[in-house]
Amino acid sequence: MTGSKPLPGVLRWNLGDLTVTALNDGWFQASLDLVTGIPKDEAGKLQVAGFRTEQPKITLNAFLITGAGRKPVLIDTGYGDGAPAETLGRASAALALTGVKPEEIETVLVTHLHPDHVGGLVTNGAARFPNAEIVVHADEAAHWLPDDALSRAPDAAKPYFEGARKAVAPYAKRMREHRGGEVLPGITAVHLPGHTPGHCGFRIVSGGQSLLMWTDVVHLPAIQFKNPEAGVGFDVDGDQARATRKAIMDEVARERTFIAGAHLEFPALGYVDRDGAGYRFVPALWVGGER
Repeated sequence: MTGSKPLPGVLRWNLGDLTVTALNDGWFQASLDLVTGIPKDEAGKLQVAGFRTEQPKITLNAFLITGAGRKPVLIDTGYGDGAPAETLGRASAALALTGVKPEEIETVLVTHLHPDHVGGLVTNGAARFPNAEIVVHADEAAHWLPDDALSRAPDAAKPYFEGARKAVAPYAKRMREHRGGEVLPGITAVHLPGHTPGHCGFRIVSGGQSLLMWTDVVHLPAIQFKNPEAGVGFDVDGDQARATRKAIMDEVARERTFIAGAHLEFPALGYVDRDGAGYRFVPALWVGGER
């Protein structure tokens, strides 16, 4: 119905003994001015060729991991209460539909400290997940959280630093840093630097099956799969992000890896295949949650 409030986006997927649930936080209107590394007119043509509007909309997802006797685990939290648009901030409603309460979350795996990934850690200045430990790469914490990092930041970037600090503040005594490797049984952090210094994906393995949640390797699917040279303006190190994107796309296409992404269009689960000089995203076949 026109004007009606959208229903939360939730999709469960069986992965061995685990269930991985995609939680859609919504979308936001972007612009071709965001695209770096390729000409704007090429980016617009790729958008249109991909049956998208020329000015891109960017999807945002978080992920919930349950089952196998473990306490529920979140990968990222969405924007939360501070979402800059009414089309965002829906991950908490999506989580509620799963029946998992915030106080039941034992661990929040943080891919990086941008506001669309950690804004949902807090509500009214307090921890939204009062019993959770947050887990973040040491390089990410070192980049965003120290006082001197904030003081040195350019004025335009200061809101990102301030937002990161506010998001983790209620968890000061419950924050664990890592440098990659296993962060929980069956879950391994994969360092994918460039978008931010400590930007990480997470590889989840259960019952002989695996899923790589590669987070922000791709923001603009219609553009960046076809031409991985394309970056986005909020990459901290655009050259490194581009190199990381090329390397991980080559790897997952070669190894036929099952992937998920924070900015792949919901439900954001599938595969990467070679397509000429670039790649294409192949959505996974969903049949009642069974692979």
